Order: sequence, then structure tokens, then C-alpha cells
Amino acid sequence: MGKIDIKKILDLIPILIEVPYSRIWTSYDKEADVLYINFKKPSHADDSELTDDDIIIRYEKGEIVGITILNVSKRKFENEK
Repeated sequence: MGKIDIKKILDLIPILIEVPYSRIWTSYDKEADVLYINFKKPSHADDSELTDDDIIIRYEKGEIVGITILNVSKRKFENEK
């Protein structure tokens, strides 16, 4: 495992406490460059939508249970310089 930038992780706290879920699971597939974020385990999505910016929103009974971010390493985020 490489060096972890704790400052970047701490910068996520204001965002994470706004998410209306008590638990969040993440996994990153480096080979596919895909970040999976799940709000429910196990989640059994019965519907999904692909947004214009290559994010897949997954639903179960109309509730968002997760998102999949494609090409995540190529994205620019607000807190990056």
C-alpha cells in the first residue's frame, strides 16, 4: 500500500457527514479505474441510470443504494490544485 495523505481524507469529513446514510462502503478497481460506493450491504439494485458524466446511480425500490464512478483517476475534483 502506498503513502496515505491523511489531510485529503480529513477533507472528506464535511461531505461524508452530510450523506444521509449511517454506513458507506467503498472499493476501487484500479485495473478498470472504477470507484464503487455503496450505501447498503448487501444491495440488490433493481434499476440504474448512467449520467452524462459517466456516473452510474443504482437504485433498489426507488432508493439510491450506491453509485459507480467510471474513469475516476482521470477526474479533477474541487479540492485538487
